[in-house]
Amino acid sequence: MKIGIIIGSTRNGRLGSSVGKWVYEEALAHGGAEFEVVELDEFNLELLTDATVPGMVNREYADPKVRRWSEKIDELDGFIFVSPEYNHSVPAALKNAFDSIFPEWGNKALGLVAYGADGGVRAVEHWRTIAANANLVAVRSQVSLGLFTDFAESGFAPLERREAELKSVLDSVIELSAKLQG
Repeated sequence: MKIGIIIGSTRNGRLGSSVGKWVYEEALAHGGAEFEVVELDEFNLELLTDATVPGMVNREYADPKVRRWSEKIDELDGFIFVSPEYNHSVPAALKNAFDSIFPEWGNKALGLVAYGADGGVRAVEHWRTIAANANLVAVRSQVSLGLFTDFAESGFAPLERREAELKSVLDSVIELSAKLQG
């Protein structure tokens, strides 16, 4: 079983990469699955403009960048989105990447690790609704990182309790991914 840790920001100097590194290191120590960090920025996806709805093209996307993204998502059995909260919602780059494909998400588990001024909780709630539409099943547990509590001048510095919160996310994503595969 392979779980993708998707870094959902493409901004220069993004905090998500350091959060994703932490998630990955904790996931490796946790075990129970294979883990891979997927930096959305490396796919350089264009804004979705194709006239055909992604759910209707049978994974035969016109844009080669989208086909590459599709193949990566298809090879994963579950996901952990590392998502910032932008303007009380989800980041445009990750939403666009999500919308650019469709069947690849279905019947897989999703864990959410968010960050923002108020812990990214509004982004998490929006992701739960968005994911459900694609039959992507979000687990209940989550990690909500506060910009003023989990980051310092030196960089990412999660509160001590975050490790247990992430363990709960990992446990849930692994367990649900196994059930959805079976």
